[in-house]
Amino acid sequence: MNNKQGVSQDSAVEDAPMWANPRFRNWIAVARACHLVQQELARKLKSLDLKTPHLDIMVNLVRSPGISQQDLARKLFVGRSNMTMLLPQLEKRDLVERRPDPGDRRALRLYLTPQGEALAKEAIAIQAGIIDDIMSLSTPEECEMVGDCMRRIAAHLLGHSDDADKTENTR
Repeated sequence: MNNKQGVSQDSAVEDAPMWANPRFRNWIAVARACHLVQQELARKLKSLDLKTPHLDIMVNLVRSPGISQQDLARKLFVGRSNMTMLLPQLEKRDLVERRPDPGDRRALRLYLTPQGEALAKEAIAIQAGIIDDIMSLSTPEECEMVGDCMRRIAAHLLGHSDDADKTENTR
């Protein structure tokens, strides 16, 4: 047996307890499912010439018209530089517009244009269809259990449940 084979076997033995742990194994299943859902959404949004970050922005503008760029970046857990890159792409397509804030001349508020609202409606229907299809594999009780678990995880990671509830309502 050469050194490479020995290292490989030792590594496999060391990894075995990790994979035997149901918490790890189930978390990997959640992460994998999430990744596959994102891939499916991206694939279906191609027909609308949208990417998932664009949809994230548009969904939030449907829910919170007039939100500031800074608040939107915070809701999406992205930096201002990401917003600075993504918003012009949507503006160029006449999907999003920035309007002056009547209460603060330095601030701009974000809104969907009528064309943006129509496209958002189509994209949200695609996303809802994917979610309905996936969640139809579970009973209503299982759906609630998954949601409760994910909200607890978000609350834990954010540090307190109020932020997790706000986050739940932004996506």
